[in-house]
Amino acid sequence: MSAENLQLGEWMLAKGMITADQLDIAMIEQRESGLSLGQQLVRLHFVTDAMVRDILAQHHAHESIDLRQVIPDHEVLAMVPEAFAKQHRLIPLDISPDKQVMRVAMADMNRVTVLDQLRYLLGSSTQLKPVLATEAHIEQALDKFYGHNLSLDEILHEIEQASLPQAASASRQDTRPVIRLVNAILVDAVKQGASDIHFEPEQAFLRIRYRIDGVLWQIRCLHDRYWPAMCVRLKILAGMDIAEQRIPQDGRVNLFLCGSQIDFRVSSHPTLHGENIVLRVLDRDKAIIALDAMGLRQPQLQLLQTLLEKPEGLLVLTGPTGSGKTTTLYSLLGHLNHQHVNIMTLEDPVEYPYMLMRQTSVNEANKVDFVSGIRAILRQDPDIILVGEVRDEPTAAMAMRAAMTGHLVMTTLHTNNAIAAFARLEDLGVSRQVMRGSLVGVIAQRLLRRLCPHCKVPVLPDMEIQALLESLPVSGPAGSIQLYQAGGCRQCRMSGYRGRLVIMEILVMQPELDAMLAQNPTTLALQQQARAYGYTTLAEEGLQRVCSGETSLQELRRVVDLSAYAAGVAS
Repeated sequence: MSAENLQLGEWMLAKGMITADQLDIAMIEQRESGLSLGQQLVRLHFVTDAMVRDILAQHHAHESIDLRQVIPDHEVLAMVPEAFAKQHRLIPLDISPDKQVMRVAMADMNRVTVLDQLRYLLGSSTQLKPVLATEAHIEQALDKFYGHNLSLDEILHEIEQASLPQAASASRQDTRPVIRLVNAILVDAVKQGASDIHFEPEQAFLRIRYRIDGVLWQIRCLHDRYWPAMCVRLKILAGMDIAEQRIPQDGRVNLFLCGSQIDFRVSSHPTLHGENIVLRVLDRDKAIIALDAMGLRQPQLQLLQTLLEKPEGLLVLTGPTGSGKTTTLYSLLGHLNHQHVNIMTLEDPVEYPYMLMRQTSVNEANKVDFVSGIRAILRQDPDIILVGEVRDEPTAAMAMRAAMTGHLVMTTLHTNNAIAAFARLEDLGVSRQVMRGSLVGVIAQRLLRRLCPHCKVPVLPDMEIQALLESLPVSGPAGSIQLYQAGGCRQCRMSGYRGRLVIMEILVMQPELDAMLAQNPTTLALQQQARAYGYTTLAEEGLQRVCSGETSLQELRRVVDLSAYAAGVAS
């Protein structure tokens, strides 16, 4: 091991960033991987890129920088050729007004020869000042500011030029351009923030669509002759059987793209015109969001923190597919995750591997289902249990049994709102007497697209909407509410929206609510009692976000039914 690596390990030990055992593990793994010690520690999730960057900068007396917060000078970027920057993994940042000093972001400050080559390439007396950045952030910045050379049109042209006669094209086509074509689509989807990639064969063409911010967008249409080779490539990546085309298959791909570790969950399905393939994009860096970074209003955040203070009981999340339940669950578990608790999960499948958590996939191959899995987990001395979904009566009974025996159990249900969870659990065989004292809370959530700040357009509310908005406790007087609707610009792909925000309906069980459950109360009675403890409906939370200019009324109506709330206001 190099002296630099030994010093880095000693520095981190002295700072208490890692333990001696972790350093030993990293050094053993490093001999196999050939990575630097800093890279290996990050790969093992013992430290973060930023921690390695800062400790190196501190001991080498170098300036360090977070490239995610920096926009390089376009004039300086033009001075350094793209090929050179990508080959040597560096980003030119800026240059002094007198053109005497240029700052250059690098991950390895010992590459003096690279700086000499760059100085020679610039052909001037400009001095170079290296600035330390993480390798992952440099990778992201190179892709963001220089772009990538995987042009779909160029690759398609190359395939066209290299293709053989039609009769033999599917099996004998040059595979290298096809590999680059698939890679280009995956990289492009990650760059655009897609959550799913759809490859949909039709009679004479292949449709490619991305799901961005919850909405499907058609990206390209390709001739169907490209699809056989692309389909084979995707199935090989995912570890599927390329000879089997008549039954659905599932697979998984793990790639390092755009500076992040990206997992793709792959599903193939036979259709009339060939195999339909959908990839779910799972970005590990975005899986765990700190509670205070979820963008919740302060009252909602306080209710969420109140729920997490409960040492035992059942916490239920509800919402349709794609409403962000998994992300919220991982954020809640991330808040509770530390070395003094044992968190165990049963998931179908495990989407985001996470340190310290014992995660198990529920599948037929392992003969593990939710019921047998919970029974086995209870013998593993757990503190917190995640059950991916309560689907049937046996699973509901086992989850409730675990919650009644001193464990905090988190799970999901499919209901339209938080209050409906009581009836759904009752349908699954859980009596209201059992719910009393065992159910700690219910969270219903939805995701709304956020208005693009660059092009949102102010509008005036009509009388009906004005009445709805004025019914909210924090809205202003008549005439003071400013609404916005979607516009369209290059920043948001002309959609008018960029990113998403979460709205939550949080019901914290209190003694009064527990007592009401035994009386079989109406939904309205439960809502009225819950409001005394900060409960607000999804419609009210959404209207608050409309009032604050974060989203539009049209987007809220797309996701939440406002008719019931409007009827309540009118009455």
